[in-house]
Amino acid sequence: MARLKVGIVFGGSSEEHAVSVKSAQEVARNLDTEKYQPFFVGITKDGAWRLCDGPGQDWENGDCRPVVLSPDRSVHGLLVLEQGRYQSVRLDVVIPVLHGTLGEDGATQGLLELSGIPYVGCDVQSSALCMDKSLAYVVARSAGIATPDFWTVTGDETIDPGRLTYPVFVKPARSGSSFGVSKVCRPEDLATAVESARRYDTKVLIEAAVVGSEVGCAILGNDLDLIVGEVDRIALSHGFFRIHQEEQPENGSENSTPVVPADIPTEKRSLVQETAKAVYRALGCRGLSRVDMFLKEDGEVVLNEVNTLPGMTSYSRYPRMMAAAGLPLSEVIDRTLSLALTGKLR
Repeated sequence: MARLKVGIVFGGSSEEHAVSVKSAQEVARNLDTEKYQPFFVGITKDGAWRLCDGPGQDWENGDCRPVVLSPDRSVHGLLVLEQGRYQSVRLDVVIPVLHGTLGEDGATQGLLELSGIPYVGCDVQSSALCMDKSLAYVVARSAGIATPDFWTVTGDETIDPGRLTYPVFVKPARSGSSFGVSKVCRPEDLATAVESARRYDTKVLIEAAVVGSEVGCAILGNDLDLIVGEVDRIALSHGFFRIHQEEQPENGSENSTPVVPADIPTEKRSLVQETAKAVYRALGCRGLSRVDMFLKEDGEVVLNEVNTLPGMTSYSRYPRMMAAAGLPLSEVIDRTLSLALTGKLR
């Protein structure tokens, strides 16, 4: 039987470029090449698309050729520039191993919808919705899911520091990492924090701090047919949890350690998992996502955010949670590809 042709798109021009490359490296290691023929498409920080041999550390300096993903459904794949002429490569399915802006926010998903190529992960609507934390909160609240109190600041708008109860967190409203995130404990520091967040997004989110444990839940599947990974808990020594900001994240974080399975009572673990599934369905997620939440001392579970294309690196939370539930990354990849192609879990 012929192998399925799988496009693996990685890199990108967001601040999460380096993490995307590392995620793609792990996907490449765990892809069953007896079943799938990979085509690696790297996007440079400047936004140039290149067909390359793989997502190695120095992939841009290897044997790369200019390539585009054609929106023409008759092509159903890639157009590769070869000796002044374009050659087409038909793809069966695409794994967008992209994080952050233009990868996780529905932009790439829109291009794939135009192309007619099935793809792994959330669709345009749910990707855009989950990327904008303020919109995700509105939808989650309408489904009866608790969220932090929040305010948004757009354009040149200002907010009266005196109307808030401190501490608060100030963050870009549409970002998948901790870049531009600040914890503000005094009214006089609010304006500086807002300006820091504006470096990454024109829309800024201000959230009331939630006192509780940071927990996460990995989910795989569509609609009612869901596989739920083990819950994890982020053990903090000081400060707040930052994502993708360590110089060598493979060696661990300076202030946080993920505990998998989470060291919480069984009934609270089940509540976190059920809440994660409710969030996943309310926001229209499909394929896979990681739902991050707060578990308060009184047992209430509060939504933090949803990552529709969670990290797949050797140190990432999603594959760790799934592995703890008995699903290694190779099987996760296989099942997400099956979902993309058939809509059903095998």
